[in-house]
Parts: sequence; structure tokens; C-alpha cells
Amino acid sequence: MLGNAHFYNRTIRKVVVAFGTLFNDLYIVRYNKAGTTAYEKLRVPLSYGAKEKYLTRITSDPDLTKSVATVVPRISFELTGMSYDSGRKQISTLQNFSQNSNGGLNVQYAPIPYDFNFSLSVYVRNTEDGTQILEQILPFFTPDFTVTVDFIPSMDQKYDLPIILNSVNTTTDYEGDMMTTRLITWDLEFTVKGYIWPAVKAPSGLIGAFSNTANSFGSVKTNIYIEEQNRTAQKVSVDYANGNNYFTTGETVRVDSKGISGDVVYFSNSNTGMLIVGNLNKILSIGDVVKGDYSKAVYTIDAVDISPLKAVTITTIPIPQNSEPDDEFGFSDSIVEWPNNL
Repeated sequence: MLGNAHFYNRTIRKVVVAFGTLFNDLYIVRYNKAGTTAYEKLRVPLSYGAKEKYLTRITSDPDLTKSVATVVPRISFELTGMSYDSGRKQISTLQNFSQNSNGGLNVQYAPIPYDFNFSLSVYVRNTEDGTQILEQILPFFTPDFTVTVDFIPSMDQKYDLPIILNSVNTTTDYEGDMMTTRLITWDLEFTVKGYIWPAVKAPSGLIGAFSNTANSFGSVKTNIYIEEQNRTAQKVSVDYANGNNYFTTGETVRVDSKGISGDVVYFSNSNTGMLIVGNLNKILSIGDVVKGDYSKAVYTIDAVDISPLKAVTITTIPIPQNSEPDDEFGFSDSIVEWPNNL
């Protein structure tokens, strides 16, 4: 969509699975009349599907004697709807980063908050069975219960998923007179505060990358460059053999024939003839004669560096080195600025 490559994070599926998993280990224990001895223990089957489908299958067997697939007690649940939750919206430009297996970075924008509406239906023949199932569910919702879901394993994005119980209702269907119970149904409505995640991509235009070390989460190196064409700074080479005197760092230099002026950031003072000039009002060119106001040095430019000029390198290292992303740790920053040899 919109020119993006296909992606599928299975986030909706994971919300459905997380919700259903809460109810897949419910049991019914039946006792003797005195309520002292258990003589039967049943695991309550759980299925995904619409309530109407299961009512049709169950009511087609008035005596509830058909195959195990339609016997009660039984629980079914269904995702009934989704709605955008503006109250949990994060900044649209917020991004998550993670180190991939190649030592580079994966990047993913923040998830989009959605409310997922679920209905859960409990089908029983005996009132005691229904209340026994409900008492295994209701105490955990006050009115919410939170589970943690690893939505995007490659990004290590584990989010808490609040599941809110909105309502509990019961319906009793009768066959014949009012004393003959046919089917008791309990309907529970839930809202899951979930997310839908966008695609995982490689970062574009990122300055810096992770570097791996043994038993270490790694360090981050950020290189900051000066774009020469914006007249902030420029690196050139001068005809060192035919020049005179030496430029002084910080002094103003000029090209009188073009009205160009700037400040000396660095001068190599060697046969490399490297000169870096900052605060330029115009770009320097080959053949320009550069003069220093203070040093009276005069040099002719014989080459212009067209590659970006590295100005600063910042290296950030976690302390301790063997820390993991979810540990408590600090950082050590190392900043190296030009004219050091980077």
C-alpha cells in the first residue's frame, strides 16, 4: 500500500491468541450431593467462533448427547470489532531501534493504538457448572487484567496488554415447561487495549551505527559532517611549495578578487597543504589566491575537496559493557573534534 513493500507482523493475530490463551485451561469439578467428594473433572473446551454458530450446533441436539464437538460445557470467543484509540496516541515521528543480526540497525515507527472488542460465551446445562466457570474468571478482572505480549521479536518490543471486563450477562433457554432447563449461556464482553505495528525497516540517512564487541550490547558511533556546499566550512589544498608564511588558526582570510572571506579552522603547515576555512560567505574555487589578515600568508588553491568534511565523532558506550537493553546501565561518551586525525 502507498508504494510500501509487503509486510505482516501478525499483531492482530497475537492479540487474539493472547486473549484466548487466558481461558484455555478452565476445568469443572463435579462433587457428590454432600459436596465433599469429587467424582468427575472436565476440561472446558475453548473454540474461536461466533456465538450463533455454537448455539445452532448445541440446540440441534436437545438432549445434548451428540459428539464431543457439541457437548456442553463449552466456551467460545470472537473478535467483534476494532476502534482507534486516540487517547493512547504517541508522537507520529517516534521510532524504535534494534540491533539486527548483521550488527546494523532496524527501525520501526511507534505502534498505532487500537481497542479490540471481544465477546466470550460460556454454554452450560447446569447452573452449578456456569457459576463454577465464572468464579475461575471474574476474580482476575478488577476490572482489568494485564498480560505482556512480545509483539515484534526482532525489535524486542514487549508491551503490556490491558484486558478490561465490561459486562457479564446470562440467558436461560427453556424447552417445555419452565422447570426444564435446556441451556444456560453466560456472555462476557471485553475490551483489549492493543496495538497495530507498522513495518520494520532499515534506517535511511542514519549517521552512525552499532559496532559489536564480544559479550557486549555494543557501542554507538555518530559521525557529524559539514556539508561544504552550504558555505559553513570547506576543505581545500593549497600550493604549499609556492606560498609564504603560515595561516594562524582563527584568523580571517580573504580572496580579494571575489570578495570572499572566512576564518581559518585548520592549516596543516606541511607539504599536504590542507586548509579548512569556516564561516565562508562564498565557496572557494581552484585558482583563488587566499591571503591572511594577521599572518600575511598567501597561498593559491590547487584542489578542492568535494567530499563532506567530518567535524565531530561521538562514541557512546554502555556501562557495564555486558549490559542488555532492558538492564539498568549508564553511558560513557567520547567526543572527538576536528582537526584530529579521524
